[in-house]
Amino acid sequence: MAAAVEAGSASGSARKFEVRPLHPDFGAEIVGITLEDAVGEAMFAEIYKVFLDRKLILFRDVDLPPSVQVAFARRFGEVQVHVMNQYHGYPDHPEIYLLTNLDAEGRPNGRHPDKGTMYWHTDGSWRPTTGHATMMYSEIVPEEGGETHFADMAAAYDGLSPEWKARLGGLRAFHNLDFSRTRRHGHEPMTEKQKAEVPPVDHPMVRTHPETGRKALFLGDHAEWIDGMDYEAGRALIEEVNALATPDHLVYRHRWQPRECMVWDNRALLHRATGYDPATQRRVMRRCTVLGDRPY
Repeated sequence: MAAAVEAGSASGSARKFEVRPLHPDFGAEIVGITLEDAVGEAMFAEIYKVFLDRKLILFRDVDLPPSVQVAFARRFGEVQVHVMNQYHGYPDHPEIYLLTNLDAEGRPNGRHPDKGTMYWHTDGSWRPTTGHATMMYSEIVPEEGGETHFADMAAAYDGLSPEWKARLGGLRAFHNLDFSRTRRHGHEPMTEKQKAEVPPVDHPMVRTHPETGRKALFLGDHAEWIDGMDYEAGRALIEEVNALATPDHLVYRHRWQPRECMVWDNRALLHRATGYDPATQRRVMRRCTVLGDRPY
């Protein structure tokens, strides 16, 4: 059942918006206010509370030009300019990572823009200060496929046995964008300059959320090896934990419609896209990633 949330408006009168759960444990659609309301000084604090509580918020049927998207993302913090500059689709807004399979005439070009997005990951885990939030906006969506799935890493950690928690608690994994890019999208590898800008960085495999205090698993497809462990043994453990962390009951599957804006908490969720036919279907998505802090 939808929940009503009270917030103060700029004029001081009571405002209400609905919070409609998308999954029993996380995710919420925000209903009853505009994006302009949501980002305003009077309302944003309440919206942010829902973001922390539900880990993912969705606004449907919204007009979000690139400049407004960047401004909205900045309400959450500093917005990343991605090292993969070939995805900078807007010269005036390099903060936007454009995922499109369209050619200059707007026709499907037959190429998936980033196959790495189809594997469980968290945005920016390959940086010392990892992704806080990601904001995705759907311009054009395919008739079939092109979904985004989310998995709750806090619930995944809570569900681990005491033995697993003890085993993972002191381990650190190195996250490496070059590793994930090469094995998933190796026909368009990173340049040497891009690699030099983002060397591998280690993070705890179990992180504590800096605002809620909840522990969550922190791995995904960018995690390459485990500090102090044989490389192959570490690879096997990373893959085992990634699979263990994403059972069906912890996953929300989002079927996009055009003009939707979603913001999710990278400190608590993994996500992945599903495939679509890039030769016949059109998909255009705009992403901003907000920088956070160093996991602990």
